[in-house]
Amino acid sequence: MPANSWPEKDSYNELDPLNSIFAEMSANMDLDEQRSQKLFVPSRFQGRRRKAALVLTMVWSGTIALHLVSWGFLIVLGLATVVGVHALVIVFAKPRVNEEMKGDFPFISLLVAAKNEELVIGNLVNNLCNLEYPSSGYEVWIVDDNSSDKTPELLDELALKYENLKVLRREAGASGGKSGALNQVLPMTKGEVIAVFDADAQVSADVLLRTIPLFGRDNVGAVQLRKEIANASTNFWTKSQMAEMAVDTFFQERRSLGKGIGELRGNGQFVRRKALYSCGGWNEETITDDLDLTLRLHLDKWDIECVFYPVVKEEGVTNAVSLWHQRNRWAEGGYQRYLDYWDLILRNRMGTWKTLELLINFVLIQYIIPTAAIPDLLMAIARHRPPILSPLTGMTVTVSFFGMFAGLKRINKNKGLNYSYILALQSLRGILYMFHWLVVISTTTIRMSLRPKRLKWVKTLRQGS
Repeated sequence: MPANSWPEKDSYNELDPLNSIFAEMSANMDLDEQRSQKLFVPSRFQGRRRKAALVLTMVWSGTIALHLVSWGFLIVLGLATVVGVHALVIVFAKPRVNEEMKGDFPFISLLVAAKNEELVIGNLVNNLCNLEYPSSGYEVWIVDDNSSDKTPELLDELALKYENLKVLRREAGASGGKSGALNQVLPMTKGEVIAVFDADAQVSADVLLRTIPLFGRDNVGAVQLRKEIANASTNFWTKSQMAEMAVDTFFQERRSLGKGIGELRGNGQFVRRKALYSCGGWNEETITDDLDLTLRLHLDKWDIECVFYPVVKEEGVTNAVSLWHQRNRWAEGGYQRYLDYWDLILRNRMGTWKTLELLINFVLIQYIIPTAAIPDLLMAIARHRPPILSPLTGMTVTVSFFGMFAGLKRINKNKGLNYSYILALQSLRGILYMFHWLVVISTTTIRMSLRPKRLKWVKTLRQGS
């Protein structure tokens, strides 16, 4: 069955003005509030191609310069040392004691933006409407984005079964994709905390009881659950995605414990309503609403907690073509946020530790190293020497391997020491798989520098397994 991604017809140009319900909200702010925000300035989302071309030129010319100067290797060695030291700081962050629900139960709104999800919508609604939480204490909103399959009929039947299920139907031609759908339904919701799930999500019955206590600290703006691949046993791709989610959550959790950068992953994200409103809601000018919201929350001085448990299960893509399309979208959306908010980042708006962590863990490791791989390899061939970025790349791979092993061990914590050998093999397979990011990031950064982008809501087809 197909599991690839396809572009929907409701697209709009990146230069169009931001279409969001929060435009009216910003008009009601006083002058000081508007000056303090400056997150949704329309010009932020313009000129991405020009900015991307400038960054690409700087990275490539900088990499070539490292080959040409005698002390270039020392710079790379220094950066590798910084990455290694920072990894140690993250790994040894002290775990936080889990809290339990105390006092009143805050009202929660669970949101799902769905389009042509007839294979999974029934399981999703049955799951979310039967959670171990007072039925009067939460609501489930499904935004049907003009589905053309049996999704509307199934939702009509389910609405008769569950009192706390509410359905919003979007008209044909409604813009903004998933972000637009979430922004449209948000004023109708009542929750102090807003949870967002994908249509193929499945969670444990106690997910709210275990997640909501994390909002006990006032500075926590959002919580992200670990994503677990429901069809992990299918093939190499899904097994590797399981390992990828393990290493991702391991480092995300450790960073959030150290007051660093935690990230939202779209599916299984919980956001405090106050935090969501304070940073402008969901951005309809990006193709990855979760990554964009992540950065704006941190810029607005909120923390994001990432937890191993509870989990949210979702389907992994099952072939290389599907993976390629999905990861290109993730890579481009992640890159867009740096191009959009670079000035606020460099002004140290998040604080020194978060800014340094962002530059080291995300900008350097996730984008600069893969982008620099092409000129580094070409210069190495031309000068008959190893790639100058080898120490930095080697450190990154080593840290990733141990993080993946630790993450998988955390997931399989009851299987004993003898299982470590299997986990090591799974980690090696996962690291091999992770090299696809080198190709994805490098080609994405080049493409963004050369071609204008039309924003589209690209959704992944579900198999219903």
